Amino acid sequence: MIGRLNHVAIAVPDLEAAAGTYRETLGADVSAPLDIPLHGVTVVFVSLPNTKIELVHPLGDASPLAGFLAKNPTGGIHHVCYEVEDILAARDRLKQAGLRVLGDGEPRIGAHGKPVLFLHPKDLQGTLVELEEA
Repeated sequence: MIGRLNHVAIAVPDLEAAAGTYRETLGADVSAPLDIPLHGVTVVFVSLPNTKIELVHPLGDASPLAGFLAKNPTGGIHHVCYEVEDILAARDRLKQAGLRVLGDGEPRIGAHGKPVLFLHPKDLQGTLVELEEA
């Protein structure tokens, strides 16, 4: 059911510094920052030949990411994102299998302009998983 790895998201306390490390030190292609108010984050994408790294930073104090950074002040891996062909069919199948979808269970538009859902980390070996419709 899951397809290719779309990205690995890393929460960062300083987005500009993190983007600079990837751009200048590692020589990566780094996008401009993109605010995503619906999710309460600002993101930067690091393009790699086989996937992307998403550097993610809270957009305001009410951001759901603020709690993660409070517990992990230097940042860290926040979630992994897998592609699915049909997000509603994937949601229904996973819920039927006992996995919990976060929020109201309805897809929201993510950073790539496509529908996304998040699955509870306690159901997936402690890893927050994002599904994105390919």
